[in-house]
Amino acid sequence: MSGCFERHRTTDSLCETYPALCKELNVNDGQCRIQRTTLIWQRYDVLKNPTDQEKFKELKDTQKYIYCLEYAARIEPTELKERKTIRMNALYDSYNNITRLNNELASSSDPEIIYYRWSQGDELAQNQFLELEGKPELETPDLQLALASYYISKDKDKTYQLLHHALSLYKKNEVVNQEIIKSLATLSQQQEKLKEAYIWVLIANDMNMPVTKSKKVANLFLLTEDEQNRLNKKATHILENLRNGSYKQNMVN
Repeated sequence: MSGCFERHRTTDSLCETYPALCKELNVNDGQCRIQRTTLIWQRYDVLKNPTDQEKFKELKDTQKYIYCLEYAARIEPTELKERKTIRMNALYDSYNNITRLNNELASSSDPEIIYYRWSQGDELAQNQFLELEGKPELETPDLQLALASYYISKDKDKTYQLLHHALSLYKKNEVVNQEIIKSLATLSQQQEKLKEAYIWVLIANDMNMPVTKSKKVANLFLLTEDEQNRLNKKATHILENLRNGSYKQNMVN
């Protein structure tokens, strides 16, 4: 099958060979060029390998293209007035493609797609996702975070454990989802684990996350200078292990 697909060096050559990939898009338009190009190449990936994961990537790329087009469609071109019509047509076609892709993925068993459907209000998908709890399919940081988001209003202790488990699943040099760190900082404070909250604020600041300053937290929690120094060392140790993919929950205790 792979022999049927040539190597293409440019998006233009890809569109010439497979015009359906670029049909109804606002080609030859400076607006949304990056999003459009990404979408075209992802459509090509789907053409070569029409799996649920590839279609899900196309869906997400289409959404990004739509966000850009919704802004671009309001711009009045100074020249080539028909460009606004082309952008509007591309926008409406993209809405239709979102509907098509959602329908094609409606019965997918991929946990990321199930979670996406749940996030879009599909109650059946919520039940499907929760049935996967404790199974290998959910053993990724982002899916553990998704599970934690369900339990946050129901069981804070379980949420706390799930967030720590999410961190333990990162491999070396993987980028940590900021929401896990921010959630741990907030949850630790709510559970009056103030020293842990301080540690997560330190880590968040090191990762350039928009949270409160560690000095302010230290004053709020009435931490002595010795306690701050000890917790600073612990935060550094945790950061090193997160980057090395060797984090364990007992490191913060």
